[in-house]
Amino acid sequence: MTILSLILIGFVIGLFVISTGGGGAAMYLGILTSLFHLSAPVAAATSLLTAFPSLIVGAYGHYRTGNIRFKVGNRMMISAIPAVVIGAWIAPYIPIKIYTWIVAIILVVLGIQILVQHFFPSKSKDSNKKSNNDAVKASIFGAISGLMVGIAGLSGGGPILAGLLLLNLDMVRAAATSSYVLVGTTGVGLLFHLSGGNVDWSIGLNLMIGAILGALLAPILLAKVNPAKFNHYVRPFMGVLLVFMGLQMIL
Repeated sequence: MTILSLILIGFVIGLFVISTGGGGAAMYLGILTSLFHLSAPVAAATSLLTAFPSLIVGAYGHYRTGNIRFKVGNRMMISAIPAVVIGAWIAPYIPIKIYTWIVAIILVVLGIQILVQHFFPSKSKDSNKKSNNDAVKASIFGAISGLMVGIAGLSGGGPILAGLLLLNLDMVRAAATSSYVLVGTTGVGLLFHLSGGNVDWSIGLNLMIGAILGALLAPILLAKVNPAKFNHYVRPFMGVLLVFMGLQMIL
């Protein structure tokens, strides 16, 4: 595949995932294994290498637009980063089939929760109780994301974005905050996966260039859209996408 094609693929994925709050490593992982037939360890390290710089660029763009919610993002990151380390340590001992089913179930459940919350919103509860529950939820979603990064080289964007949406952030701010959290988790995961020297630099660098260009454009586009309309249409789409991704993993 030509260098131009790799850059274009990276651009499209970078634009999409930064706009929707994902990390993109799962998409890169699928491309690297299906189109380029890289082994799982090489694909995992290369996908994180490709996604990390674009996440930094995208998160900085979201920071400039003021859409990152640092309080909830930091809660997630505090639980996510230790989970990345734990995931990297236990990864060699987890059968891939068991891990695949666990991740698939998590994605499907999160997707269904987003759809239920979107179409059947619950009434507001006591603010103090809600605040405590939100803090626990943020920590749980962060830990799930961290395990996904550490074990399989995924960016863990699914649980982070789903958690932020379930915590009632609108789609624009959820995407921005997710990008911020994923900079931390993907960076730590990349260090662990790079330690094995399993990177295809020729493919990864070209994808990275395109991803960075896409990440530069995404916050600019999000700043021009109506948050309410964007949330109304994209939120259920993300719920369906999470369910689809989960089912694809086990079918």
